[in-house]
Amino acid sequence: MAAENRASAVAQPVVLVLASGRGERFAASGGAVHKLSALLNGKPVLEHTLAAVHASGLRWHLEDAGHPGMGDSIAAAVRATADAPGWLVLPGDLPLVQPETLRSIAAALADCAVAVPVHHGERGHPVGFAAQCLQALRALTGEQGAASVVRQQAQQGRVRWVDVEDEGTVTDVDTVQDLERAERLLAERR
Repeated sequence: MAAENRASAVAQPVVLVLASGRGERFAASGGAVHKLSALLNGKPVLEHTLAAVHASGLRWHLEDAGHPGMGDSIAAAVRATADAPGWLVLPGDLPLVQPETLRSIAAALADCAVAVPVHHGERGHPVGFAAQCLQALRALTGEQGAASVVRQQAQQGRVRWVDVEDEGTVTDVDTVQDLERAERLLAERR
């Protein structure tokens, strides 16, 4: 049984936590610190995101070098974890994402190339990518992230849209107003 547990752990994708952005919209909205350092219920936004990742039990990689765009960040993180059987791309500014959602998206990759969480019709994160997306992810550059990879796989019928009840998949912190909304949502969970 122990060998089976080890084998299944090896087959799990790696969560790529992206924390390289400049946070310009947050500053422009009146934020005094970088959005990932802004306090949410007494802890930095990024700490909330990382707590969910830890609680998921999945392997993870924090990409926090100063890359020019999300595509560059994803490519660097994938290169750093190229031996992984897949990846969950999770921006660091989604502090309310639930560990169960991370596990659900990871599990969905068993039968598709890309798994995208959908909350009440809105696409969210983390987006899961199977190993067959390695080369396309490694080649990403610029601000657009991996939308081109999702489109390419969707054209081939290899995307699974996963309905989730996790509002944290679509609750990012880009502005001070977003932070205030996240604070309210977090208070409602208690």
